[in-house]
This record gives sequence, C-alpha cells and structure tokens, in this order.
Amino acid sequence: MAVARETAPERAAAWLVPVVRGALALVPAAVITFSQDHSPALGLTVFGAWAVIAGVVAGALAARLVADRTARWAAVANGIITAAAGLIALALRDTASNGVGAFTFTVAVWAALTGIIELLAGLRLRGRSTAARDWIAAGALTALLALVFVLLPLDPVTAVGLLGAYLVVLGVLLLIGGFSMKWAAAEPVEAGGAASGTEPS
Repeated sequence: MAVARETAPERAAAWLVPVVRGALALVPAAVITFSQDHSPALGLTVFGAWAVIAGVVAGALAARLVADRTARWAAVANGIITAAAGLIALALRDTASNGVGAFTFTVAVWAALTGIIELLAGLRLRGRSTAARDWIAAGALTALLALVFVLLPLDPVTAVGLLGAYLVVLGVLLLIGGFSMKWAAAEPVEAGGAASGTEPS
C-alpha cells in the first residue's frame, strides 16, 4: 500500500511532461512563423535556445514525474541529447560554420537520435501505458524530420520553415496527448473515489 501511495502522485502528474514539452515547442514555432528572417543563423539561434530550455526542463520533469522506468530513462536521455544539441547550435551560430549545412546537420542528428529513442520507447510501452501511442507518434514525427533534412536539398528558408512546421505539429500533438492522459487518469478517481488511488493509471 505504501508503494501505491508513493507512485500514484507520479502517475497522476505525468501528463505535465508532454504538456510542458508541447507548450515549449510552440514558442520557437511562433518566433519562426512571425519572423521575416529565415536565415541559418536564426535557425541555429531559435533551435539552440529552445533545445537547451526544453531539454533541461523536460528531462528534469520526466525524471521526477514519470513512473515507468523505460519511459523515464528514455525521456531523460532525450533531454540530455536535446540540451547538448542546443548548446552545439548556439556555439555554431557564432562561427564561420553557421550556414545551412551546419543547421541541417545539427537538427538532423538531434532528430534522428531523439526520434529513434522516443519511437522505440513508445513501442516498448504498448499495452502498459496510455502514453505509448503519443510516444510513437512524436518519435516517428521527429525521425521523419531527420530523414527530410538528410535526404532533401534544402535552402535556408525551407529548412528553417520546416523546423517551425515540425514544432507546431509536435506542440499540438504533445498538448493533446498530455491533456488526454490527464483526463484518462481522472476517470477512475471520479468513478471509484478515494479507493482508486491505489489503482494504476
């Protein structure tokens, strides 16, 4: 019973992780959308700032709130990779190598690593977590971004615009998934009262 009381708050609050991730993704998407400058330098700046903040915040939240071990460590690993990619992007912004090649390569490597990790974690969570399909969708979307950046010859405007479009879709997807988790977790509580606190969410 003690274990159930300790893990229940984590499960109940786990929806905050995708919601915060989604909200953070929409901020750089708005910056790119409303900016007339779609240069690689802007792309590196926006991606770098977002990645550092989102990586640290999402990784820390996941380490504290996600109960499933597979999901927790996948989210923490992605947080570390994302923050590191952000630091690299910000460093490249102030060098002579701040062209479209540096931007697309940085984003592609980050997207490939984090997308595959999230996709595999989602596949392993199937049948064990209601968040599995959201992990799979977000991972597949991010991996697809990597493929586009690697396979297509992108000019700066298209590359930065694609990043903005990806962040919009990701943000909406994560927000919907996060609030769906919250509502799904609240249903047993409403139906079963206080006794449902020991049931898995």
